[in-house]
Amino acid sequence: MELLFLEPIFKERIWGGSRLKTDYGYHIPSNTTGESWVISAHNHGETCIRNGKLAGMKLSEVWNTYPELFANTVKRQFPLMVKIIDASHNLSVQVHPDDQFAQMMENDSGKHECWYILNASADSRIVYGHNAKNSQELKTMVNNQEWNKLLRAVAVKKGDFFPVPTGTIHAIGADTLILEVQQSSDVTYRIYDYDRRDDNGNLRELHQDKALAVIKSPHYDKRGQFERLRVNADSSFVVFDSNEYFKVGKLVVNGDLPELKLSVPYLLVSVVDGAGTINGYTVKKGDNFIVPNQIRRLKISGYLTLITTSEN
Repeated sequence: MELLFLEPIFKERIWGGSRLKTDYGYHIPSNTTGESWVISAHNHGETCIRNGKLAGMKLSEVWNTYPELFANTVKRQFPLMVKIIDASHNLSVQVHPDDQFAQMMENDSGKHECWYILNASADSRIVYGHNAKNSQELKTMVNNQEWNKLLRAVAVKKGDFFPVPTGTIHAIGADTLILEVQQSSDVTYRIYDYDRRDDNGNLRELHQDKALAVIKSPHYDKRGQFERLRVNADSSFVVFDSNEYFKVGKLVVNGDLPELKLSVPYLLVSVVDGAGTINGYTVKKGDNFIVPNQIRRLKISGYLTLITTSEN
């Protein structure tokens, strides 16, 4: 059985840059490319299989046509999405709804997500949470545009990890490159955008009423201690986050990992650094693939950092 490599698709954004090309070797459409959807079956942007007998098929087609590859016995949509985001400038301050609110208002899934910091400048910051004590104080501070008082700015560096549950105010800051794992959803409510204007000179749309309806108050910081496991003398695995939707970890291989046994139905893998071989396939930084259910063991050689995601 083959590993299923995926061809990324790109989204140009007002805040995007060129690091998806310079850092990851992708063929981007412009120097304002903000997102690479590297594993996605969402109808706003689907990735396709690039290798083997399924080459050219959209991920949703594979999910529906060959459910055995994912041990999928339930009729539903592919539940996960992985992106690489290049923030050359600040992203809007935003929040994502939970499943119930998103399905009722947008006919989409909620958006629980998390961030692994791939790279950042010395002064990079993110917005992560708020300082309001309750929903009424939150509403007052938003209406009075007391952004410096309301928003929490957090310094970031390469290798940091942040869980971003639904209802969390957040924003990626300038000069930050991240890998984002999330539910398969494209629902975002902007609450503040620095009075930024689009290419036509118009203020960008905000969604303050919906945002205020879903922001959790007070903010609860879910960052915690990570579970660190020694795979063998040369390899290690860190469990960053395990929630009701997915489990995310980082596997670092330095040399040979003769056998990695898998117990999950399928595994999403992003190569975020290094190069090597996995089950005979040559892989390098920027590759993204799915390990289907029929593959229960991985043999890895090289010097690689992999972000792995499995469905919970």
